[in-house]
Amino acid sequence: MCSLDGLFANNKAWSAQCIAADADYFTRLAHQQAPRFLWIGCSDSRVSANEILGLQPGEVFVHRNIANLVVHSDLNCLSVLQYAVEALKVEHIMVVGHYGCGGVQAVAEHRSVGLADNWLRHVEDIAQKHDDRLSAVENDTERGARLCELNVIEQVANVCRTTILRRAWYRGQRIEVHGLVYGLADGLLRRMGVSVNGTQSWIDRYQSSLQSLDSPTSMT
Repeated sequence: MCSLDGLFANNKAWSAQCIAADADYFTRLAHQQAPRFLWIGCSDSRVSANEILGLQPGEVFVHRNIANLVVHSDLNCLSVLQYAVEALKVEHIMVVGHYGCGGVQAVAEHRSVGLADNWLRHVEDIAQKHDDRLSAVENDTERGARLCELNVIEQVANVCRTTILRRAWYRGQRIEVHGLVYGLADGLLRRMGVSVNGTQSWIDRYQSSLQSLDSPTSMT
């Protein structure tokens, strides 16, 4: 049986360190949750939102699932999205994929991973939709990376399609949706050329981001 004693020891040391640096740290944190950012990312243990962004607890609201999907029948994700937009009034929603995503790579290689295949069917739909783009890439690793990028672009579109975002923009709420991919090899975030603020057609931004993906030199 694996013991959790080491984790409790780590937790105690971390708590003591935080209090030593700021005696009111936890008192203040307990009464404060006003994040400006919502992170929709992958469950991968190597992709930690706060650490990657350099933010403290309370500064980023987080939803994670395998392959960072925004599925319109997923009440978990939609509940997080609604709470972030309507209660927390976040200003930025970041859909963050990452290179080397096991779920996305399995789809790129037509490989079964068990029960999760049912969830990854949403990624398969994206792969089929962009078959021409993916077929042009011969290497499995590079094909998986390209599918990660396409998946992020499609999930940004899914966020923008929700009634949650459409209502927010209709009432004039200032909120932007961004597509990003994180590199495990260097720890850097990359823009996927798609950021939507509601004053512009998300469809136009979607088409523009795909064009940028087809011409990597133009990606910023």
